Amino acid sequence: MRLIRTVLAVAAFCELSANALAAGEPMAIVEEVQSRSAGVAAMDYVSAGKRIRLGPGDRLVLGYLASCMREEITGGTVTITASGSKVVDGTVTRSKTPCDGGQMALPQVASKGSTVMVFRAPPRHENAKGLPAPQLTLYGASPLVDIAGSGTLVIERLDVPGEHYAIPLASSQLLRGAFFDFAKSGKSLQPGGLYRAHAGERQIVFAIDRFAKPGQGPMVGRLLRLAAR
Repeated sequence: MRLIRTVLAVAAFCELSANALAAGEPMAIVEEVQSRSAGVAAMDYVSAGKRIRLGPGDRLVLGYLASCMREEITGGTVTITASGSKVVDGTVTRSKTPCDGGQMALPQVASKGSTVMVFRAPPRHENAKGLPAPQLTLYGASPLVDIAGSGTLVIERLDVPGEHYAIPLASSQLLRGAFFDFAKSGKSLQPGGLYRAHAGERQIVFAIDRFAKPGQGPMVGRLLRLAAR
């Protein structure tokens, strides 16, 4: 039975990666960049086929959404693929960072009183306590929320009552006009907690890993996508 579950999980991951590649969906997020020629900025998403040219000594850090691979690249020409970067005439250091790998999945969209599931992962059912299972686990206690616009971000804890955030977002609070960073705001969620986040019509249930630390960390491990882009 365990073997069957493993095979199904691998098949689902392969289908997700292939479909995302075909649709031109983001494969990685730019975590850091020090270059005048790269043509990308921190917090940009990059899709398969994207080519980034770095000058000698230029530095680029990428976090891959599905594979959880983190790459630190110096110089050369970088081509984005589904599994990692191809680097020519430069150097790259790769490491795995804790992340869910479900970051390529979009959150639920509420429409006309119903909820349409737009992510491709297998459905997950409620547990014995009646709580929904998380669609995503974050490995940093200070989420980086991609909300893509102003409005109100609501985050409520589901497993323990009392913890609730309703954050009105002005453009001045958003990084790159799209991201609200709990770390920059000095906020964090409880390790081991189960939460629901929603903004506008989009919502997602997520967990914070019990070993998660507050503050800034690799983006791909604490990225919470509430924007379809």
